[in-house]
Amino acid sequence: MSAGSVSKGCFVFKPSPKKRKVSQKTADYFREGNSDAEDSELRFATCQSLWKHVKLEAEQIEEDLNKQLFDNLVSFLRQSHSEFQKKTTEWNCRMKSREIPTAALVLGVNVTDHDLTFRSLSEVLRNRVTPYVALLQAKDCPGIKNLMQKLLGQLMNCYADVDSEEDDYVQTSQNRIRCSMTSLITWYESVTKKTDFETPSKKRTSSRHWQSPPVVVIFKDMESFTTKVLQDFIVISSQHIHELPLVLVFGIATSPMIIHGLLPHSVSSLLCIELFQSLSCKEHLSTIIDKVLLTTQFPLKLSEKVLQVLINIFLYHDFSVQNFIKGFQLCIVEHFYTQPLSVLCCHQEEVKKRINSLSHNQCENIRRLPSFRRYVENQTSEKQIALLTTDSFLKETVQKLLEDLNVYHENYFPLLRCLHVFTSSLPKHPLGKQIRELHCACLENRVWETEEYESFLQLARMLNKCDLVTMLEKCVEILVSSPGKEFDKTVEKLKEFLTQFQKLEVAEACQERDESVSSQKELQKKTDLYHLQKSQALRSDGGSISNKAPDICIVYKLHLECGRLINLVDWLEAFSTVVTAVEGPNADAPSSDQVDDVIHARFIRAVSELELLGFIKPSKQKTDHVARLTWGGC
Repeated sequence: MSAGSVSKGCFVFKPSPKKRKVSQKTADYFREGNSDAEDSELRFATCQSLWKHVKLEAEQIEEDLNKQLFDNLVSFLRQSHSEFQKKTTEWNCRMKSREIPTAALVLGVNVTDHDLTFRSLSEVLRNRVTPYVALLQAKDCPGIKNLMQKLLGQLMNCYADVDSEEDDYVQTSQNRIRCSMTSLITWYESVTKKTDFETPSKKRTSSRHWQSPPVVVIFKDMESFTTKVLQDFIVISSQHIHELPLVLVFGIATSPMIIHGLLPHSVSSLLCIELFQSLSCKEHLSTIIDKVLLTTQFPLKLSEKVLQVLINIFLYHDFSVQNFIKGFQLCIVEHFYTQPLSVLCCHQEEVKKRINSLSHNQCENIRRLPSFRRYVENQTSEKQIALLTTDSFLKETVQKLLEDLNVYHENYFPLLRCLHVFTSSLPKHPLGKQIRELHCACLENRVWETEEYESFLQLARMLNKCDLVTMLEKCVEILVSSPGKEFDKTVEKLKEFLTQFQKLEVAEACQERDESVSSQKELQKKTDLYHLQKSQALRSDGGSISNKAPDICIVYKLHLECGRLINLVDWLEAFSTVVTAVEGPNADAPSSDQVDDVIHARFIRAVSELELLGFIKPSKQKTDHVARLTWGGC
């Protein structure tokens, strides 16, 4: 029997509807596999409510961050559309050169977040600009034919959604239409003519769209498209740009230079490109953490390890803010599923009601908590007995502890932001540059006992007055706008410091004004090296160099006594001898092999000033030597 007579095939056997399992409700999973299923429905409802509010807040943050970007894109589309509608000279010139208005949208390497951004962008464009928006992906467009099919299919579906109630217009199916640019132009002319002849009432309902709206084609992942597909589409579109107000949007993950890397000059010259830059994904994450996690708006707080895991996944894996939010959602679900006492993780208004309804088993769960055990150990014996035996007293105590915890969070987050004002501007950032790093450090241990905090204090003491005043003003703004009720005295103290700095500035201004009154001749006499050299204070009666002279003068006089190369060690010992020399037989002079740190610092500063003036320079001939650049002796 020959092998050619054997038929090969794939057969599908659909299961019987009677054998299909009935899907369980999501709330049932909170009861199954959980030894303590008490209040599972309430925990599930609380979990759903919390996640709903977190999701809405995250979406609002996303909308606020992208608002400026979307407004700029709409302005760009409005400009290109107005030129097409008015047939201005600039548009005519562009039409002759067949340039297509193109927006290069740089979104960054967080590719998993691009889908949400493009969905939001297409929604904004459909609401404010045009109903004709097409989103294309490289995996759906391996060839120009597939691209045109997707393009016409999406545009016609958009049109059908907008005018689906019209019966006098016959919608042609995708299978019976030839997918070409000519078909697209014919369809566009028909739908725009149809819109022009609409009744005035319908015009008012569709007033959010422009007259003869443009056709926006969004390439979500421009780098993934093949060069031939992009070239063919751009060349074909440029030949019909005078008939179709087409606008291209390129979604770019890497760099705008990829456009010139994929397209030759003959094709890229057909595009009138304008660059748009989205917000950095790191800044987006910082905003999410600041407004979702570092706030009292949501009762659930992440521990240091969990938060650090989510941040590390973001920084070292995908840079995806959406995946960070999904990870936070997983933490919420896991907490409410595994922790029976998560029923108390709610807003402060509902805590009292839920505490009063706790059962005896739930009170026992509270008594088993390690944190509660540590609390009981620090109480008196009578109170310990009452906490471990009386449920009513336990409920009152738990309610008081939760109120204190809420007050602690109200005070913690403003102080964290005040501390971040100082740490973010210091060199080397000992406590971290981002507020999330500072927050993790505070969660990990007592931050005021760490070496990093000591380094922070040392650097903070060296801040100049202007920076310190600016930081104190920011701290006052943070504390005044915070919900905490214990910052009144702190704000008053900070305002006193600011008042003292202002008085100091006034005193310094008066001193500078008084100094400016002195004659220029006296100022020159004080600063001129020649006068300092000839001053009688340089030498005592015995002819030696006086220790009353400025450091630079002493260093200068000593260097005149040396040859072409000066040994820094000998120079330092001579400087120390002159500076520490005092009159009187009972003076104790320091030993030659031991130089005070202050004297050493003065010597280094004086030598640096001498080098700045051009008297010496570093030498490579000998170690610890400098070379003289002037000649002459004492």
